[in-house]
Amino acid sequence: MITNLAAGEQVFTSNVFLVTGDRTVLIDVGNDFDVCGAVREHVEDIDAVVLTHTHPDHVGNLERVVETFEVEVWGYDPDQAGVDHAIADGETVRIGDDAYTALHTPGHKDDHLCFFAAGPGVLFAGDLIFANGGFGRTDLADGDRELLIESIERVRETTDETLAALYCGHGPSVEDRPYEHVELAAQAARFG
Repeated sequence: MITNLAAGEQVFTSNVFLVTGDRTVLIDVGNDFDVCGAVREHVEDIDAVVLTHTHPDHVGNLERVVETFEVEVWGYDPDQAGVDHAIADGETVRIGDDAYTALHTPGHKDDHLCFFAAGPGVLFAGDLIFANGGFGRTDLADGDRELLIESIERVRETTDETLAALYCGHGPSVEDRPYEHVELAAQAARFG
C-alpha cells in the first residue's frame, strides 16, 4: 500500500510516501510537520528511508525520522548530509513488495532519483515530473534545463502506456493515464 503522509499539510513540504509491505519504506521525509506521528498512524516501524533528492523540503524531517525509527537512509549521493548509503543508477531497490529500478535523473538537482517498478507499473518521480505536464524547477543550485529534459526523456523511454501510477514530489498523484502526464512533461520542458 502507498500512502501520502503529507496530504493535507499546509506547510513547506514535499509529499512523503509510506510504502508498506515486505520492506516498509518512506520515500522522502518532508519538512515542517510531524511525519513520525503520521507514520505511527499506519505502522509501528519502518525499514528504510529512500530519498528522491536532498532539497530541504524533502529532507527537513530526516534527523527526527532517523532518531525515532533508528533507520538508515538511502540516496544517490552519500556525501550529502544524512545519506548513509548510495543508490547507483540502474540499481534495484526493494520498496514495499516490489523491486524498483533507480534512475539517476539530474536537472532539478544533481542527486535526483526516480524509482520505477515495471511489474505494478509504479513510478516515484520526485520533483522531475508532476501532474498535468509539470516539471521540476531548474533555477535552483544544481538545476540544469538541458539535463532535466534528458532525464524526463529517459523516464518517458523507460515507461510506457502500461504505467499505472505516477507519484510526484508535490501535488496530486496520477492514476488515470499517468503516461500521458509524462509525455506532457517531456513536451513542456522542451518547448516551455
